[in-house]
Amino acid sequence: MKASLYYGKEDIRIGNVPDPKIIDPTDAIVRITHSCICGSDLWFYRGYWPHWKEGYRTGHEWMGIVVEVGSSVSTIKKGDRVLAPFAFSDGSCEACEDGVPTSCHHGGFWGGENNGGQAEAIRAPFADATLVKVPGNADNDQKLLKAILPLTDVMGTGYHAAYTAGVRPGRTVAVVGDGAVGLCGVLAAKKLGAERIILLGSHDDRIQIARKFGATDVVKKRGDEAIAAVMELSGHGVQHVLECVGTDISMQTALKIVRPGGRIGYVGVPHGESPLDIGLMFSNNITVSGGVAPVRNYIPELLDDVLNERIDPSPVLNLEITLDEVLKGYQAMDQREAIKVMVVNR
Repeated sequence: MKASLYYGKEDIRIGNVPDPKIIDPTDAIVRITHSCICGSDLWFYRGYWPHWKEGYRTGHEWMGIVVEVGSSVSTIKKGDRVLAPFAFSDGSCEACEDGVPTSCHHGGFWGGENNGGQAEAIRAPFADATLVKVPGNADNDQKLLKAILPLTDVMGTGYHAAYTAGVRPGRTVAVVGDGAVGLCGVLAAKKLGAERIILLGSHDDRIQIARKFGATDVVKKRGDEAIAAVMELSGHGVQHVLECVGTDISMQTALKIVRPGGRIGYVGVPHGESPLDIGLMFSNNITVSGGVAPVRNYIPELLDDVLNERIDPSPVLNLEITLDEVLKGYQAMDQREAIKVMVVNR
């Protein structure tokens, strides 16, 4: 079968790899119909992750049709459409029971040494605990499938930022970052009832989507100028901040715009040292929470929201390509010509 493979900086190729097979009785084999390119994929694409090796599989966001299940699989069957969170987990270890399946003692993340989602098919370990069945009436509705696909990662990650920041009805929220996760953070804050949502972003096309998702104010500045602008809008800072970038400057901005007693939900993949000002946090009683989003926990609720047209994160997927065009998709995201790329296997 065809799969997307990493060969070095800016070198992503489509190659032939062995077809996936059932290894463990808890496995499922899935024919992938849709996958994505993620902003975090750009870190290995740009050569920033030296632990990545030639031949590693790429892609951690996907959905498709089950073609075979192991003897122990009971919740899904051949022919079901399934959605996969970006990490697989057994659902029974201490970490899973504590609500953090992304830290599963026996699980892992799609791509790298594991099978990747930018491929024609995949072996899904722990199918019962990992995969979520999509109702059959979605199968022939491409618009609906596009709205469901972001639940594999960015919509759940944006929701995790809002949830851990403690967003509640009537509150003011600031979202740091206008990438796909930040935009979904805006949508999540709106879902949780935020009255005022301030986006810190600089790209007009993304700002337009943020407005559609519920952003009421936009700050197009960075650093100290952005902090000053948020303070001018809010007085003494905002109650809830969603940090959706992962850089030093984004975390420092988040710490300086949250009001005393406020909460920061951080989900940006860290790159850089991102030192925390513990003194500032202590003196202002700032809570910082978040981390790798346990997306599997959120998918059922968010899937119900999409199916009932309460949310629609599909606008973040603004470029559609085929598997053979994956390199083109990476290039488009690297050059900021696309927010997020959807790969469709036809």
